[in-house]
Amino acid sequence: MTDAADNDAAIEEARRLFAGPVAFLKSAPTLEFLPEPVVAEVAFAGRSNVGKSSLLNALTGRNALARTSNTPGRTQELNFFDVGEPLRFRLVDMPGYGFAKAPPEVVRKWRYLVNDFLRGRDVLKRTLVLIDSRHGIKDVDRDIMTMLDKAAVSYRLVLTKADKVKATELDDVAQRTADETRKRPAAHPDIIATSSEGGMGIAELRAAVVEAAAL
Repeated sequence: MTDAADNDAAIEEARRLFAGPVAFLKSAPTLEFLPEPVVAEVAFAGRSNVGKSSLLNALTGRNALARTSNTPGRTQELNFFDVGEPLRFRLVDMPGYGFAKAPPEVVRKWRYLVNDFLRGRDVLKRTLVLIDSRHGIKDVDRDIMTMLDKAAVSYRLVLTKADKVKATELDDVAQRTADETRKRPAAHPDIIATSSEGGMGIAELRAAVVEAAAL
């Protein structure tokens, strides 16, 4: 097969997989509530209001698999979703970081939950770090990227809301994101630009998730 044919085959495999059973498993407010680590997991991390829940819904082709809200900080727990029947892997929707309309003590607990999960979960194959295309990488993103680098946790950057910027601006932010990513030891070199509303990059993201789960 050519590289293009391989890529098309991977996209089609991922499409069929996500067209099948995808179901919410459980929420974990603390590490004691984590599900048994029996299959590979791929986590989604990002600043509050980066569009994480909308992207998960677009990825899975479900309108309400993950709760969406205009209020930053709505996701306060680790939410696990089973993919495939029989079970192939799990998606993990993580609490947004950087800003939340919540008391400081609650925000602190969220941060510790995220950090401890990322550092100590053996079945976690990759973390997808979502970056808003309108703003690019912020210092709060760099903080979690540095933490992932130090913990040797593989991650890949995904641009969200790509339909909200002009093509030239998207090219610029993608280039700046890729340039910064190349300097980081645990980062995947390729960036995926996505739009939950328009569907841009969703097929490629599905294939990337399936590929990561198989690592």
